Amino acid sequence: MAPPPHRRPGFSRKAQYGLFATYVIAIAGTVVAALLLIISVADPTGFAALRAAGAEITAPVARFFNSIRRTGNDMGGNLSAYFDAASKNAALTKEVKASRTKLIEARALKVENARLRGLLKLKDETGEQVAVGRLISSTASSTRRIATLSIGSNYGVERAQPVRGPSGLIGRVIETGPTTARILLVTDAENLVPVMRVGDGLPAFSTGLGNGLVVIKPLNLGESPFKVGDIIVTSGNGGLYQPNIPFARVIRKTSDGALARPLADPANSPYAIVMKAYQAEARAEQQAIAPDGKTQEVAE
Repeated sequence: MAPPPHRRPGFSRKAQYGLFATYVIAIAGTVVAALLLIISVADPTGFAALRAAGAEITAPVARFFNSIRRTGNDMGGNLSAYFDAASKNAALTKEVKASRTKLIEARALKVENARLRGLLKLKDETGEQVAVGRLISSTASSTRRIATLSIGSNYGVERAQPVRGPSGLIGRVIETGPTTARILLVTDAENLVPVMRVGDGLPAFSTGLGNGLVVIKPLNLGESPFKVGDIIVTSGNGGLYQPNIPFARVIRKTSDGALARPLADPANSPYAIVMKAYQAEARAEQQAIAPDGKTQEVAE
């Protein structure tokens, strides 16, 4: 077969040179290996010196490639650790958020359980309750202090019935519907509550200021007998509120009385108990004290 027309001159010669060089290198390597083998058998000490010299000559190259290999391994390990850390960090962040949510829910349940336990204890101790409901709204921005209760006449709620929570007196019913009732809070300026000081039974009356506080004034006018920290409870006078219902704590003494903060905060007391009026029992006690039947009641 004739050679192809595009074949370059000398192509076969180059191939022959390459093949010849391969043979020469192979033969030279074989000869060197044989010489090294002979030297290792005939002169082990000299062979050890040659081996050490060879190791010294190739050591920089070996160190270079070893450094490249370690750098590559370190980079791969760092990248793997980075992505692994990022993945773990995301998982931990998710777990922290879930744990925080569960913690908030647990705290809310703890507060709710404490309120319910207080309410159940109050129901056990109080035999004059009519019904239990929720305070669903209040007039925080109005000059009047009125709240709405989630129960009404369908539950036996009537006008002029006291309303209290686990912490103390909240107010009284002023208007009822089938399923709701309006409560005049003790902080309203038109709510007059007969009270007394715990310890000595000092009689007084309370009126609201419309700002979350109440004014306590003694029945006997003169220098104020109150001091900061005094606990005020209902006295039972007037025949509406039962005696000894927790009412307020004195926070500041005034010239003719004291400023006090109600113990029951409607904003923090979602549950409330509607109670029967104390009027019948109060009148019976007053008549027992005054045989002539003449009684003096404090206006509601």
